[in-house]
Amino acid sequence: MIFISDQLFLYFMQLRHYLQFSDFSREEYAYLFERARWIKREFKAYRRYWPLTDRTLAMIFDKSSTRTRLSFEAGMSQLGGAAIYLSTRDTQLGRGEPVEDAARVISRMVDIIMVRTHKHDTIQRFAENSRVPVINGLTDEYHPCQILGDIFTYTEIKGNIAGKTVAWIGDANNMCSTWLQAAEIFDFTMHVSTPPGYDIDPGLIGLNGSNHFKKFTNPMDAVNGADLVTTDVWTSMGFEDETEQRKNDFAAFCVDSEMMSAAKSDAVFMHCLPAHRGEEVSADVIDGPQSVVWDEAENRLHTQKALIEYLLLGKLTIQG
Repeated sequence: MIFISDQLFLYFMQLRHYLQFSDFSREEYAYLFERARWIKREFKAYRRYWPLTDRTLAMIFDKSSTRTRLSFEAGMSQLGGAAIYLSTRDTQLGRGEPVEDAARVISRMVDIIMVRTHKHDTIQRFAENSRVPVINGLTDEYHPCQILGDIFTYTEIKGNIAGKTVAWIGDANNMCSTWLQAAEIFDFTMHVSTPPGYDIDPGLIGLNGSNHFKKFTNPMDAVNGADLVTTDVWTSMGFEDETEQRKNDFAAFCVDSEMMSAAKSDAVFMHCLPAHRGEEVSADVIDGPQSVVWDEAENRLHTQKALIEYLLLGKLTIQG
């Protein structure tokens, strides 16, 4: 019988995590998008593709979710594997078990782990002690799987995003931070407009410079000439105590038809959902012809399947 140390195990498996958008290169994203297109085409044609038979995904939720849970759980099943849902409320993590201990145990029983939690430091500590790939399903600081699906959606509908202008309207939250990382990788420009006191901090995001973003006080100026307009709820999970104050502070930052008219005539609108119509976006925009939010939501499924496949099996030959 041969015993392999943890260090040799990680070496042979070429362990990779996906904790923020900047973890992958532009070339790796190009590969993931090609795989996602093929995987989506097979799914739509009802052709079985089970490369992950007998593989198991553990999904750890410290924050509630609809799209993240459904897309990961359904995606793993569609790849031939199994997914196990773990809520911190129902596990020892909710009773104070150290993150490091949980990572060491869980990663010995499954093949890949998705964590949706609050502080990014939590998922970093988890990954540092995991024997298997860890995926960020959302933290307060980053939401890479959502932007992975968003950019795939844009390229699927409109083509290459390089050189385009993306307008972010609202809170400088985890979505905004991840879009800013993506702008550096894909070479597009971010126009960011936030209310006073809710500004971005490029240093915390780890940006290399300011060549890929511009800040605007007036959201109408940020949207002017944009190819893509996107926003998110005014109050993210964990900030519910600030709801009433935020409603006042963000009152002028609703993406409505007037604001969309300042963008390019063929601009698209995105929102990661759930949305509050009449707050961050008007009903006529999110339910209108420029909205691609439903394609965007579905594509979480296909891009995450490509991501899981890549982390577990590496780079495969692109099929027809």
